[in-house]
Amino acid sequence: MRHPRTMLSAALGLGLAAALAVPATAATTANSPTAAVTSSSTPSYAAYEGSAEDAKATKAFFDAVVKSVAKKRAANPGAQAVTVVYNASNAPSFRSQISSSTQIWNSSVSNVRLVEGSGADFSYYEGNDPRGSYASTDGHGRGYIFLDYRQNQQYNSTRVTAHETGHVLGLPDHYSGPCSELMSGGGPGTSCQNAYPNSQERARVNQLWANGLAAAMAKVS
Repeated sequence: MRHPRTMLSAALGLGLAAALAVPATAATTANSPTAAVTSSSTPSYAAYEGSAEDAKATKAFFDAVVKSVAKKRAANPGAQAVTVVYNASNAPSFRSQISSSTQIWNSSVSNVRLVEGSGADFSYYEGNDPRGSYASTDGHGRGYIFLDYRQNQQYNSTRVTAHETGHVLGLPDHYSGPCSELMSGGGPGTSCQNAYPNSQERARVNQLWANGLAAAMAKVS
């Protein structure tokens, strides 16, 4: 597992660009436990251990998911809850961690709920990637979370998954934060076992899904 600074240097060396694209290999091979997903051609992403484009990638991912949810609500204005649907079929090795992450977030916030189902707003994938786990978007209203095998063996896997899911809900990385802060990611080191958002993170997600969804609804209505 690379140190955060090493990962940052590697990310900077990629010549990060604004374009967002889903790695073709992730869509075709990530459902295999032995898949080697090489997505270095995808320069804009929010990684567990750091990237110069984290803030931009997180916003793009959040905006894509909110837009997808808003379109569904516009078609069904009577829906009571704001629901974000995910697809975990391409990350079978992490089904338990994804389920735990979903339970953690659903018990922590009130303005949005995560559920597994068809017509997903984002998907999980698994495989090997030297950048580790990350969240990204293809720029066309579809977001995805990539879970790296090696990183999830070295760090608390539920924390990694819950952290990346935090990007779905709009939270940026904050690697200088303590272990008690979920979005500090790999900053506190491999000994950190906390997989729960703190009170500030919970409040921020509730705020984002109250205000962000309302803005998105106005655009698609």
